[in-house]
Amino acid sequence: MGGVGDQLDIKFRLNDGSDIGPKTFPAATSIATLKESILAQWPREKENGPRTVKDVKLISAGKILENNRTVNDCRSQLYDIPGSVTTMHVVIQPPSLEKEKKGSDPSTQDKCVCAIL
Repeated sequence: MGGVGDQLDIKFRLNDGSDIGPKTFPAATSIATLKESILAQWPREKENGPRTVKDVKLISAGKILENNRTVNDCRSQLYDIPGSVTTMHVVIQPPSLEKEKKGSDPSTQDKCVCAIL
């Protein structure tokens, strides 16, 4: 690929239907860098925004994108039309769920007790 094919216009669709972007990224951009861009551009008025890159999941063409991959690795010839804008969906991992998993109190967990008489 050469010239314009090395660039991709991407917009990020949030769960409420609003968008961040579109913005042009080189094909060699990592998914982690896209997530950093989302963090930097996240609308401040929205509640429950991501705090770190780990809170953000990107989905494109039905696939969750891995941080170590590049935009070019994740491109689909069926969905990428030259000159068009690619939409990636943003899913935010709520921090409260993460805390519940890590810091669950053993005394509040269901316990099974057997008594043999």
